[in-house]
Amino acid sequence: MGNSQKFKPTLILIALNIAFYIYTSVVGGDFLNTSVDMILQYGQVNSLVIYSGYYYQLLTSMFVHANIAHIAGNMLFLLIFGLRGEEMFSLPEFLSIYFLGGLTGNLLSLLLLPLNVPSVGASGAIFAMFGAATIYARRTVSQSIIGALIYAFFLLFLSSGPGVNNFAHIGGLVTGLLIGYLLATRRKPETRYTTSYSYSTVP
Repeated sequence: MGNSQKFKPTLILIALNIAFYIYTSVVGGDFLNTSVDMILQYGQVNSLVIYSGYYYQLLTSMFVHANIAHIAGNMLFLLIFGLRGEEMFSLPEFLSIYFLGGLTGNLLSLLLLPLNVPSVGASGAIFAMFGAATIYARRTVSQSIIGALIYAFFLLFLSSGPGVNNFAHIGGLVTGLLIGYLLATRRKPETRYTTSYSYSTVP
């Protein structure tokens, strides 16, 4: 079991996302929808990353959300999968899964999204945590990972749609699956002891 529960990284990440949304809402002047100026400044716009050196957007875009419904949905899933991940991973493992998953999703988006299509949200990082927790739970009890993979990609399919950055989701999910699998493979399963009783009667 991981030791990240005492640090509650899930709640800290949720607080950071909400704080950043409040900041962009106040500066942008709209609480329901993040302004275009804020998205261009802190979201990921490939043309700005490549040609203007806005490399920081690969990180800040993970904390930017398009509107209040977007952040509400993402934070709900972060709460669910993050708390599950806290039960399994140490704090360094937890943070590595989250940020490497989000960064991988953003790098894949950098390669495959059109130059002027902005990308925002924590979905890639959340998918990474979901993938890591799902495959870790199966692998550590020596069960087949096929079911975990089917479940993970089924959820990926359900989350796809118009306006959704599927590249970020795929990059995050695959990263989480790989890290979760490697961690489970390295970690010895817990030893369980059972006691059996035998009864005899003396005639």
